Amino acid sequence: MSFIHLLLLQLSAHLIADYTLQTDKKAKNKNKKGFKSPFLKWHILIVFLSSWILSFDLKFVIASLVIALTHWLIDGFKPKLNKNKRVGKYSFFIDQLLHSSLLIVVSFFFYDKIGHEPIINLNINYLLLFFLLLTTSKPSNIFIKELFIVIEIKIDSKKDDELLKAGRIIGTLERWLIVLFVITNHFEAVGFLIAAKSILRYSPKNNDGFNKTEYVLIGTMLSFGIAITLSVLYLNFK
Repeated sequence: MSFIHLLLLQLSAHLIADYTLQTDKKAKNKNKKGFKSPFLKWHILIVFLSSWILSFDLKFVIASLVIALTHWLIDGFKPKLNKNKRVGKYSFFIDQLLHSSLLIVVSFFFYDKIGHEPIINLNINYLLLFFLLLTTSKPSNIFIKELFIVIEIKIDSKKDDELLKAGRIIGTLERWLIVLFVITNHFEAVGFLIAAKSILRYSPKNNDGFNKTEYVLIGTMLSFGIAITLSVLYLNFK
């Protein structure tokens, strides 16, 4: 198996551990308390198991332990990063860059020094598609939310909690539809989807004067952009 196989497996394991199997409540607790969070140890256990199991290689256990340990250190010190006045609002992106960089380094070192011999013969196209679907689900929702924080676009999360929850579900479904349309060469359906959503999601200003239309429009454009870009990359690399 090539290094790309191993890297895709480990990146997928990271997305599963850091997003799919982690609730917003636990993530907020870790971000606030760091090493003192009661959820951190369980999260690191999930990181280790996800990494080791998805490597499909028993020898990868030491590499998974290293990945879990570095993940623990980064998450443990993240509250300090969040409080930094200069880079605090970029903490999510710094955190993910550190996780991904260390994961790549550890995976490459393992592949180069030991070699990857998975117990299952894995098809690279299926791995790419699985990674694409993972990336365009919850991770994309979090990415868009954090990008809003960076560019200082705010919405009352308590007052509009139902709007945000519905938006996350709709966002994931629309990105998966775009993936389907793009990889099956039905680009015209993407345009139809954009038009349909524009009509359904349009709403005038509410009573407090806040125009949610702009918020939804920016989120929609980011969501569609992510899905289209990743789908086109998938077509070029598969």
